[in-house]
Amino acid sequence: MKLYSRSGISDINKQHDFRMSDSLGQNFLTDRAVINRIIEESFIEENDLVIEIGPGMGVLTGEAARYARKVIAIEIDERLLPILDHTLAEHDNIEIINKDILKTNLREIIENAKVADSSINGVKIIGNLPYYITTPIIMKILEEGTPAESITIMMQKEVADRISAHPGTKAYGALTVAVQYYCDIYHVADVPRTDFVPQPKVDSAVLRLEIKKEKAVDLLDEKMFFICVRAGFNQRRKTLLNCLTGIGGREKDEVRKMLEEIGIDPVRRAETLTIDEFAMIANHLKLMTGRQVLTGMCK
Repeated sequence: MKLYSRSGISDINKQHDFRMSDSLGQNFLTDRAVINRIIEESFIEENDLVIEIGPGMGVLTGEAARYARKVIAIEIDERLLPILDHTLAEHDNIEIINKDILKTNLREIIENAKVADSSINGVKIIGNLPYYITTPIIMKILEEGTPAESITIMMQKEVADRISAHPGTKAYGALTVAVQYYCDIYHVADVPRTDFVPQPKVDSAVLRLEIKKEKAVDLLDEKMFFICVRAGFNQRRKTLLNCLTGIGGREKDEVRKMLEEIGIDPVRRAETLTIDEFAMIANHLKLMTGRQVLTGMCK
């Protein structure tokens, strides 16, 4: 059965009396070329563990299982479990976990899989993400330090454009800086809305996010870095001077002086800053805070 064909999907729906859920963002891919592209660009090797987010009817799951040591697919919709049992019956290296990915401890799952099978080496994450929770899923994986080499995922094209954006563009924002801090970004494919059943209202794109072994910049305090990034983009039309004033208790004159000392014009806006410049700002604000604490201790 061709899981990626419209007729195949329709037959499965009828056989299992399954109706797709709008609330879960269920849109099933029907383009075999895109499926192949996702698998190819995931660079799955024979001793890899593949974690799939949202297997749906198993079209990517089955293909990944042909190359990987083991596939663990995390599916929130329990109605899909009997369908997956049916469509993936030929594979003995697939495990389905019925959980919400946002409430799932991926690190624990990966560690347990490696304990159970010492042959497992690398970890790759794949998936066709529901549009409404794409950003929370990506940031959960990255912020929790999930021990994986890459994340190859389908998402709304607008989100993919934001992740891939460059400074000075409209799409460039806090999400851009956050993901590019953790990852190198590679565009895999654009996928028109007509390649899904049911057809969504927007087009999609596939990105491969290769998780960096060393972060993009050296930081004194990662928390301060993201405070600065969020402050800058929360009020995009304001100048850096206004956005950064108040962070760490800094007065406007202190912020102005700090920006001028590191060669950043205080009237610039966040969307013009590179990750390196955000890092400079965060590091100097951290140093200023440290100096204040030391001064207070010496009084």
